[in-house]
Amino acid sequence: MFPKNICFQNSDSLLITWEDGHESCYPFYDLRLACRCAECINEVTGEKVLKKENVSPYVYPTNLEYVGRYALGISFSDGHKTGIYTFDILRKLCPCCKGNS
Repeated sequence: MFPKNICFQNSDSLLITWEDGHESCYPFYDLRLACRCAECINEVTGEKVLKKENVSPYVYPTNLEYVGRYALGISFSDGHKTGIYTFDILRKLCPCCKGNS
């Protein structure tokens, strides 16, 4: 599934409209916590290294860019720049469908 449109929703969320017309709204804070890069997840154990208490509830994206045709790269206001969110993962993270789409 590929995004048809990506935009900011209010001042705290990212809105993705998918090819099938479904809309997913992701709070910035939740997206930051969902990062699966090597800085946020232990590559060997898969254990989450990033702690909730270390992320500001006011974190926001400073840059969005497509990574090929499979992912979205997001840089955040806390200086984190290595987050790559595959479209499959983003769809599974959708708050309203909980990955059942």
